[in-house]
Amino acid sequence: MVNRELIEVFSEIAREKNVERSELATILEELFLYIIEREYGDSSNCSCIVNLDKGEIEIYAEKTIVEEIDDYKVEITLDEAIAKEPEAAEGLVVGDVFVEVIDLRVFGRRIINTAKHFFSQKLRDVERNYIYDDYANRIGEIVIGIVHQVQRDNVFVNIDQAELRLPRNEQIFSERYRRGDTVRSIIKSVEITSKGPDIVVSRSDNHFLNKLFEMEVPEIEDGIIDITSIARQPGERAKIIVKSNDRRIDPVGACVGMRGSRIQAVVRELNNEKIDIVNFSEQPEILITRALSPAKPVNLYIDEEKQYCIAIFDDESLDFAIGRNGMNINLASKVTGYNIDAYGASQYKRIQDDQNTQLADIDGVSAKISESLSNSKIVTVNDLMEIDEESLVEVSGFSSADIENIYSLVQAFIEREIIEEDDIDDSNENLNIEESKDEEEE
Repeated sequence: MVNRELIEVFSEIAREKNVERSELATILEELFLYIIEREYGDSSNCSCIVNLDKGEIEIYAEKTIVEEIDDYKVEITLDEAIAKEPEAAEGLVVGDVFVEVIDLRVFGRRIINTAKHFFSQKLRDVERNYIYDDYANRIGEIVIGIVHQVQRDNVFVNIDQAELRLPRNEQIFSERYRRGDTVRSIIKSVEITSKGPDIVVSRSDNHFLNKLFEMEVPEIEDGIIDITSIARQPGERAKIIVKSNDRRIDPVGACVGMRGSRIQAVVRELNNEKIDIVNFSEQPEILITRALSPAKPVNLYIDEEKQYCIAIFDDESLDFAIGRNGMNINLASKVTGYNIDAYGASQYKRIQDDQNTQLADIDGVSAKISESLSNSKIVTVNDLMEIDEESLVEVSGFSSADIENIYSLVQAFIEREIIEEDDIDDSNENLNIEESKDEEEE
């Protein structure tokens, strides 16, 4: 009866924890070997067989038959062996291995208390492994959970028996979470730790935005439209590049939806994050122009090999093109893969003029130095900027100190030009203000 009672007790606990019968049998086998080790100090010569269907637990200990016992855990006398197995008496001799059946009743009812902690720990381990295996196969999937704990650096979300962690750097900075809130996020990583599985979820990851569009736009899920690139400033602005695999389908229109229904659903989920949808193009100048929206460049200078672009804007549109804290230009750079520098038209003209200035016209650059550089076909500021210091030493014959001095003189010239230009702009602005005041007085 002890066997069946034990199995029923542990089976009930296992059912509550949703532990499979095969796992339960393994745990019970480990449990009784653990009890033997606790009782006798060693279980290496023991084995356990659990039959859940029959409610049977059988424990065997292999012992060597000896004349005199030195270690009762692994040895037994011939008389004791015959007493335990009379039917096998004729075949037993000293030196044989005798398999002794251990009756659980020798442990008494205390085994349940002894086993309780071990069994509970094993169930927790099994449960943790179930959770780990489940979520490890779901990386990149959107899940919905309930906030149960808010800390300074982490928000903990519960889904059934699993606890998910939303770190601060994976949150949308403008959002605030309270216990009981429903949170949608994407599973980013799953790792096993000593405390159990560490399941990290994210709302700021680019893939979260991708999956949200996939949920709202059937054409993306069906593979008709591809999202080729995403750049985000979570909670503020995002740019995505979309490409249609069917000429009949407008990818931007499909993502926006009727009266903006599709994109608005995504925007609401992301706490009103503004989203620019860019239609893909094989031509870099078209793609970059679209990515810089809502600003429109007047000219682009693109180096495809270096993945670099200079974008020229009307002076009054430059701040708009750059965006608050450089957000627009940075997102455009990330989403296109091009390093984009933005200039106003007058600013870029001044830079070009500076670069075309002959070195001989710069204060501090002697005629000897300019002549020597000219002999090496280094005549203008731009010529100097296009050659690295090591190469300059080789072609000109100057020392490192000489070259450093030349660079300093050129840099001082450029900075002086910028300051003078700014002073002129400030003077003109003040003049306009004064003229406006005079007009108002009249």
